Amino acid sequence: MPIKNSIARMQDELTRWRRDLHAHPELRFEETRTAALVAERLRGFGCDSVETGVAGTGVVAVIRGRSDGPVLGFRADMDALPIPEMSGVAHASTVPGKMHACGHDGHTIMLLGAARYLAETRNFAGSVVLLFQPAEEGGGGALAMIADGVMERFGIDEVYGLHNMPGLAAGAFGLRPGPLLAAADFFDIEVQGQGGHGARPQGCIDATLVAAHVVVALQAIVARNADPQHALVISVGGIRSDSDAHNVIADRVTLKGTVRYLEPGLRDLAEARLREVAGMTARAHGATATLRYTPLVAPTVNADAPFESAAQAAEIVSGAVDRDTAPVMAGEDFADMLAVRPGAFIFLGNGESAGLHNPAYDFNDAILPVGASWFATLAETRLG
Repeated sequence: MPIKNSIARMQDELTRWRRDLHAHPELRFEETRTAALVAERLRGFGCDSVETGVAGTGVVAVIRGRSDGPVLGFRADMDALPIPEMSGVAHASTVPGKMHACGHDGHTIMLLGAARYLAETRNFAGSVVLLFQPAEEGGGGALAMIADGVMERFGIDEVYGLHNMPGLAAGAFGLRPGPLLAAADFFDIEVQGQGGHGARPQGCIDATLVAAHVVVALQAIVARNADPQHALVISVGGIRSDSDAHNVIADRVTLKGTVRYLEPGLRDLAEARLREVAGMTARAHGATATLRYTPLVAPTVNADAPFESAAQAAEIVSGAVDRDTAPVMAGEDFADMLAVRPGAFIFLGNGESAGLHNPAYDFNDAILPVGASWFATLAETRLG
């Protein structure tokens, strides 16, 4: 792969930085140590400005090119997950119950590598704004940065980001125009019955039994209400009752789940049918069901011109680029940035590693220069 020589020479240093972050994970809006290290290095690289405390724990830096021109935003997420690490690596998390199980440590270091190169060379016309974002993992960090005015204050015209992808060959890229990742919404359904003694079910309205019928009935929404050509996922992730005794029929049971889709119009369909199916199923058994639906992030949609720029930069850096990679039903809050600015998101292969959000996962350090080169090449080609 034709990785820029000066970035390839950073391999050992980038690896040390990444493993240090991996050993010291911080959850959403707690990324104080991470942000401090990022800001220190950005200042050392000679960035034109470095601002900390953005959206709480975010960092934003500006690198100006050799002449005026458009402004590109490059984003990296910094937060870890509340997962106990089981990777067995020497640089494993030193913080009990927390680990970088999604590779945000690698994303942060790749953007730092690109920043160092771009600050030294400045071979572009315009400016690059580096967005080191907190709280991607369900914390609304992208929205928080938008609310803090980063798009307007720094004059960002387009935004770009990447995510590592286990199972995709190390150093290979995958992207597609249009929806790449799904929307991610949450729902809670509270089933209210009438509790009582387990030996006398005839005197009760068994909320657990009703909830079980609701779980099965919800799958008809995907099977019979949604267009089969438009992906929709409804998953119940947990069931909790107000009883933990063996001989008590629960009075109340709560279902928790998620809805995923690529077409924005499916949100209204899913919410309406969840309410109707749950409510009517419960009523058929003499119970009630109440839905609380929480929209989180929209689909991650690549705009046409930025998609082409992202793909061309990937093709310069790597010999393996899939321009029509299959959409992924996971969610990504970079979608919130793409909702206010055109841009593109891309996958970078992590090789044969454990999956994302798996306690055995670790980021592949060999791809650090690849991701850094993609950011740098994108700046030089899009702002050429």
